Amino acid sequence: MPLRPWKKIRTAIELKNPWWTYRKDEVELPSGREGEYHYVHVEGSSMVIPVLEDGRMVLVNQYRYLLNKESIEFPCGSVKEGDIHENTARLELAEETGYGADELACVAEFNPYNGVTDEICRVFIARGLKSVDVQPDETEEFEKIILNVDELEDKIRTGEIWDGMTLAAWAVVKPLLLE
Repeated sequence: MPLRPWKKIRTAIELKNPWWTYRKDEVELPSGREGEYHYVHVEGSSMVIPVLEDGRMVLVNQYRYLLNKESIEFPCGSVKEGDIHENTARLELAEETGYGADELACVAEFNPYNGVTDEICRVFIARGLKSVDVQPDETEEFEKIILNVDELEDKIRTGEIWDGMTLAAWAVVKPLLLE
């Protein structure tokens, strides 16, 4: 028997900034009672797994303000209003790694935090990498990290790679890269 969905009555924008919108929905629950649901709305995000010709992958190390520590991650960024996931993937790849890609394939998607955001992160594999000259945003600083599969797995096991979106993307992409 399928679960009963909630019915949206109305949506209000509580706060909007350049990165996300905080919304409050008034809903009717399956019981007939009314309630509220607060969440973060974004246009989505794009994560890229850049693969070099020898099979090694390009990740980036960057500072994460909220936890005041560095984080090794696959390149990723938010889709801007009016844009699409593929354009975002190409832009983030260039800004964060200094590479463009001859081949960019969307291979998976997931929601990083389904109780809090409606975000869908699309995961792309990038191949045929070539150097490009693009400057990152002034709030971002990146160190390129080149890893093979075993090195990546070791960094996950030791907790050096702790970013949830990178872990989720790796879980869905690893079988595709090891075929």
